[in-house]
Amino acid sequence: MRRTTLAVALAATLSTTFLAPLPFAWAASDSGPAPAAKDAAQDTAKAAAAPNAGDLLFEQPQMKNTTPGSTLTYDYLRRSGIVKGPYGPPLNDEIKLTVEPGKSAESRDIRVQMFSGGYRVPAGPFQDMPGNPVLSLFLENHLKGLASLLEANPRYIKNAIRKGLREKSTVTPVQVDFKGRKVEGWRVEMKPFVGDAQTERMRGFEGLTYTFVTSPEVPGEIVSIEARALKPDGGELLEERLDYDQKDS
Repeated sequence: MRRTTLAVALAATLSTTFLAPLPFAWAASDSGPAPAAKDAAQDTAKAAAAPNAGDLLFEQPQMKNTTPGSTLTYDYLRRSGIVKGPYGPPLNDEIKLTVEPGKSAESRDIRVQMFSGGYRVPAGPFQDMPGNPVLSLFLENHLKGLASLLEANPRYIKNAIRKGLREKSTVTPVQVDFKGRKVEGWRVEMKPFVGDAQTERMRGFEGLTYTFVTSPEVPGEIVSIEARALKPDGGELLEERLDYDQKDS
């Protein structure tokens, strides 16, 4: 992996990286459960019907359950245990999406405030979006930092993450706490760099784990995103995460 001009590479892929469609598939069971094993069979059937990670994250009309005129707020955290590393001190900030009607019932026009003060990053606006752009915004920002740290081609890392979603991810049902009740959702987890040909150049990040939690009951459907890497002794190389702020819902 060689250093590239990140600004050029990222600008060239801004609209086609993580928002681009990915192949999807559903696996379902048609057999009916025996009465005595109904609960266990229901759990098994739900797991068997888990969507493909790419479809779940990038193909769903996630914004259809948002209210025009509302604002979705996501709490952002980034911290690293790398002494004198490129990430600097911990960053706690917010990403805000202001939602307005789109051209269809499932789409929205979205204005973005990505971070604040000196950390502000230009982003958006997005027109007639059915999907939630916060997912792409998080991943593109994460990609920029990781590529800089590893002195790597960001396209290489992006392709590894997308391939990981297709081939190395697990999708499991999960319950999400929302407004004092439990709602159904999905958890996607993957380690895209395990077994990668460039593992020896990953500087300990080959075990980087990505976790996504979604729920159709939550406005915008994205509940949380996390990218986390640990040192061999259990210390933290990187924790970067985004959490939907329920106070605005």
